[in-house]
Amino acid sequence: MDIGLVLQTDPPAQLLVERMKRAESAGFTHGWTFDSVVLWQEPFVIYSRILAETSRLIVGPMVTNPATRTWEVTASLFATLNDMYGNRTVCGIGRGDSAMRVAGRHPATLDRLSHAMHAIKELAEGRETEVDGTAMHLPWVKPGARLPVWTGAYGPKALALTGRQADGFILQLADPFLTEWMVKAVRAAAVEAGRDPDSLTICVAAPAYVTEDDSPAALAHAREQCRWFGGMVGNHVADLVARYGEHSGMVPEALTAYIKDRHGYDYSHHGRAGNPDTAFVPDEIVDRFCLIGPPEAQLARLAELRALGVDQFAVYAMHDAVEATIDAYGKSVIPALG
Repeated sequence: MDIGLVLQTDPPAQLLVERMKRAESAGFTHGWTFDSVVLWQEPFVIYSRILAETSRLIVGPMVTNPATRTWEVTASLFATLNDMYGNRTVCGIGRGDSAMRVAGRHPATLDRLSHAMHAIKELAEGRETEVDGTAMHLPWVKPGARLPVWTGAYGPKALALTGRQADGFILQLADPFLTEWMVKAVRAAAVEAGRDPDSLTICVAAPAYVTEDDSPAALAHAREQCRWFGGMVGNHVADLVARYGEHSGMVPEALTAYIKDRHGYDYSHHGRAGNPDTAFVPDEIVDRFCLIGPPEAQLARLAELRALGVDQFAVYAMHDAVEATIDAYGKSVIPALG
C-alpha cells in the first residue's frame, strides 16, 4: 500500500516543500495539496519546487476542478511539470467545492466534469481533443507523457462516472463500511462500462493522528485535532441529501445520519483544526472517518482498508503534529506495511 501526504498550501511555501521532502525521506510515495486559490496559495507553482527538491515523490491536487482554470491551462501545467521532472504528477479532480463556493460560483455539473477529465488527459498526453467546440492539442508534449486522472466522489452518479472513466478513485474518509460500499459501486460501474475494475487505483484520504498511547487523554486530543474532517465530509453529504433526499437509498444511511445537527459551513475555517462549524460531529464519526491512535491502531485500520482493495492511504495532516505524524509513519507504519 502506498502512503501519501496531503497538505494545504499555506504560506510560507518553503515549509510545505520541506515537509514534502521529509515525507519522501520517510517513505511516502505521493505529495498532495488542496487546490483552492482564494483560501490558499497557488499549488502548481509549489509543485515545481517540490518536484525539483525530491526525486521520487509524485505530486498533484486533491482535488482540482473543471472551472478554476481552463482545461488547456490545467493540462499544460501538468504536461510542463511532467516534461521537466518525468511523469511524476497525478490529476485529482472533482466538481469543485471550496474553490468554487468561496468565489461565489456553483460546483461544476458531472457532465462538465466528465468532459474536462477527458480533455485534460488527452491534451496532457499529447493527443488532440476538443475543448468547448475547438479542436486543440499541445504540440510540444513528447511521446510517452502520462497523466493519471483520479476522481473524488461520494454520490451515486459521481461514483458511476469514476468507474466509467477515471484512472483512480479518491474517497475522502477511512470508514471500512463506507469504503467497501463505495469501492463496490465504482467497480460495478467499471464492469458495466466494459473496463477492468482492477485497473482503477483506489485512494482513501483522511486525517491520521499518531498518539503515544491509547490513553483517554491522548485520544481525546487527537479527536479534537481531526474533528474538522467530519465537518468537511458533512458539507459534501449535505449536498447529497439535498439532491437525493435523506432516506432515498441512494446514499448509505451510515453516511447521512450524522449531519442532522449540522448548521451551515464557513469556508474560512475549511480543513482546519478547531473549525467551529464541526461541533455537531460526534466522537464516533471522528473515529470511523479518521485514523487515530498509536501505530498499531493505524496499522490495523490500514490492513482493513487494504483488504478492501485500497491501493493508497493519503494522510491529511492538518493538525498540530504534522512532522510528528510524518516521522511516526516513517518509523513505525510504512516499514510494517511491507
